[in-house]
Amino acid sequence: MHYKYLALAAGGLLALSACAKNEAPVTAAPPVGPGAIAGTVAADRDGDGYVDGYYTADGIYHAVQGPPCPPPPPPPTRRGERG
Repeated sequence: MHYKYLALAAGGLLALSACAKNEAPVTAAPPVGPGAIAGTVAADRDGDGYVDGYYTADGIYHAVQGPPCPPPPPPPTRRGERG
């Protein structure tokens, strides 16, 4: 008689286990860096290590529009006071 109750309890636990949610909690997206546009992917098309543009979610490439970078400073000279 006790086996009948044990089987009924095991069947109930098995049936209720299908209702259990084992999903991982959704976390917030990490903050975007300085100059980044949320929802886009940065693109380096010429491989020089600098971002040339970005891709939007629909797959369209957008080039970065901005002024050119300033030239590098001149090399140091050998003239002057030595200390």
